[in-house]
Amino acid sequence: MSARPLRVAFFGSPAFALPVLEAIRGAFEVVLVVAQPDKPVGRGLKLTPPPVAARAAELGLPLAQPARLRRNPDFEATLRDCGVDVAVTCAYGKILPASVLGVPRYGFLNTHTSLLPAYRGAAPIQWALIQGEAVTGTTIMQTDEGMDTGPVLLQEPLPIAPEWTAHELADALSAQAARLIVQALSTLDGLLPTAQDESLATHAPMLTKEDGFVRWADTAAQIVNRHRGVAAWPQTTAFLNGARLKLAGLSVTEGSGQPGEVLSVTDAGLTVAAQEGAVLIRTVQPEARKAQPAHTWAQAAGITPGTRLDLWEPTDP
Repeated sequence: MSARPLRVAFFGSPAFALPVLEAIRGAFEVVLVVAQPDKPVGRGLKLTPPPVAARAAELGLPLAQPARLRRNPDFEATLRDCGVDVAVTCAYGKILPASVLGVPRYGFLNTHTSLLPAYRGAAPIQWALIQGEAVTGTTIMQTDEGMDTGPVLLQEPLPIAPEWTAHELADALSAQAARLIVQALSTLDGLLPTAQDESLATHAPMLTKEDGFVRWADTAAQIVNRHRGVAAWPQTTAFLNGARLKLAGLSVTEGSGQPGEVLSVTDAGLTVAAQEGAVLIRTVQPEARKAQPAHTWAQAAGITPGTRLDLWEPTDP
């Protein structure tokens, strides 16, 4: 490699990617930032740039926000003309075509928030929590045309604290990814690509609203793990007589009964039976109302021990 600073193009969009961008620009020359196009946000549908694009504009970095990458010669020319040595993707949100992957001399490196080949896909943080994993981590991989299928360049595990939700785990993984990408870029010529074992691959598809629905027929631990995983979106939803209830502050507690049966209402919250064990719910938000302590809602709604919350099961588990 030459003595001049490594010239890096950074592809990212959400706030999760900001620490990675900051780490890269602190050690190398960022010649281009690529983010998703601006999108309407809020009740007023104000056109708003993604956090990475907004930060690039603040820093005065060259910025591109192409609506598509495939069959886009203008963007390919922009990437080529900036003299990029290597590109880094972090939660960018678009599949990269071969014509783009081939532009940088060292190709593309991706920061993926799992220990590949586990949890390939759009939501590895969330699914690791939903599945009750005790350890996850960050993988720096060489990007190919597949979905997180490229060879592994660098990998580091990260223990998951039992109380962490998707918010805390994302923060920890973002910091880890920022450190590891600088390490990888500093030793590009010395990294040894290792092919992933396809037989060990698991998948982490994008979440849907139904992924946040409580399955009272699960164990209490499974219900709480799902709650941890969907904390950022779509959040945890239960049903009472068909009406939706947003739940927060869930934890495993003692108790037994029929799945979905209210066992007690105390100042600590609402205790509801699962298939095995029970769940303590601290906060409830009824439809079109503000969140409130669970016992306050229960008293106002006439919820007493023996009340049954609706059972919900996925039609295609």
